[in-house]
Amino acid sequence: MAEVGKGVNAGKLASNVQKRITRAQEKVLQKLGKADETKDTAFEEEVAKFNKQLADGTKLQKDLKAYMAAVKTMHECSKRLQDCLAEMYDPEWFGKEEVDSIAEDTDLLWQDFQQKLVDSALLSMDTYLAQFPDIRARIAKRERKLVDFDSARHHFASIQKSKKKDEAKIAKPLALVEKAAPGWAQGIITAHQIAQTNLSRSQAEEELGRAQKVFEEINYDLQEELPTLWDSRVGIYVNTFQSVAGLEEKFHIDMGKLNHNLSDIMTKLEEQRLAKKSVPTANTGKSEEAANHNLSESASDPPKSPAKSREGPPVSQPPRPASSQEVNQDNTINPLEDAVVPDINSSTHPQNEAPTVTNGSSDAELPPSVLYKVKVMHDYGATDSDELDLKAGDIVLVLPFANPDEQDEGWVMGVKESHWLQNKNLLAKGVFPENFTQKL
Repeated sequence: MAEVGKGVNAGKLASNVQKRITRAQEKVLQKLGKADETKDTAFEEEVAKFNKQLADGTKLQKDLKAYMAAVKTMHECSKRLQDCLAEMYDPEWFGKEEVDSIAEDTDLLWQDFQQKLVDSALLSMDTYLAQFPDIRARIAKRERKLVDFDSARHHFASIQKSKKKDEAKIAKPLALVEKAAPGWAQGIITAHQIAQTNLSRSQAEEELGRAQKVFEEINYDLQEELPTLWDSRVGIYVNTFQSVAGLEEKFHIDMGKLNHNLSDIMTKLEEQRLAKKSVPTANTGKSEEAANHNLSESASDPPKSPAKSREGPPVSQPPRPASSQEVNQDNTINPLEDAVVPDINSSTHPQNEAPTVTNGSSDAELPPSVLYKVKVMHDYGATDSDELDLKAGDIVLVLPFANPDEQDEGWVMGVKESHWLQNKNLLAKGVFPENFTQKL
């Protein structure tokens, strides 16, 4: 049995080698113009579309993988940044638990975005491109079978031509045969030659029919599949880019919410820092100019006016600050008299007397950047162009510094409420010593 198997394999190998030789000879004859070649223009156009579709799909798959790699890199960078913030964030700072939760949610959001990109876009492209290798192999096989068909067709045609020549030769027997063979033998020789010719013709015709059948079967299948495959590219492109666009939109919306929450926490942390800011005892720069005023000190000690290292206009001494008991008494409103609201601009008030706690505007009318309000307890004359000139009783809207590093201890930024009510802008803002005011 082993010997039989070896013989079959050897015979098949010899047959394949003979087919390759025959195809090579046929291609050479076609290129030299000595043999005609079967052409199918419509099929060649479908093959050109197939090659373009394969090239486009391969490029899209490559770019999707590059996009996925970039998303993975962004995820890793975002995680390191969030981890850095969580490590630096002191436990007593505002929103420590919220910051840790945002870092965790951000990491999960990136992971979900990556996985959905793989499932809805990358895997779909892999499935789409998986069908191309088989079809490309069948296109190459069709080309080989077409060469076999042309070769069989040309071989059959040559047998047909040689048959006529043989019949002419048979009609004129060779002189040697006529002399050597008796008359009755000459008919046998002629019949044998005709039989050989007919056998070769029959074999060539059978080979032609077999080659034509194999070629037409594979050609028919490809003629049906290639146009359908070409049309399918629209669907895969639509699904791929719709998936990517939808996932990106949802990801950025969810990420925007997390970033907004983190920004709010940072804003409140800055407010916490300003609220906990202690009154300075020894300052440099502008803080050396601010007086170290404490309302709990003796009422006989007024706050020191800022002393500028640069020469400037003299600053008047403020009157004795009212004690906390007096302030409370002055600010107490009798329920029976709540219908009467004193006018802080009335000329009946003494010049240095502080008017009531009555605000000129409601909180709803204030710009969103206002941190809180303060009431000026003592006059302060501005000694620099970036300072506010204040009178006792003025209401000031305190604003955050654009750059917190520019803030000196003991000084705050603000704008007079009267300016805001009249002009509805914050252009006339300036700095002033915090110890000359009382927070409302």
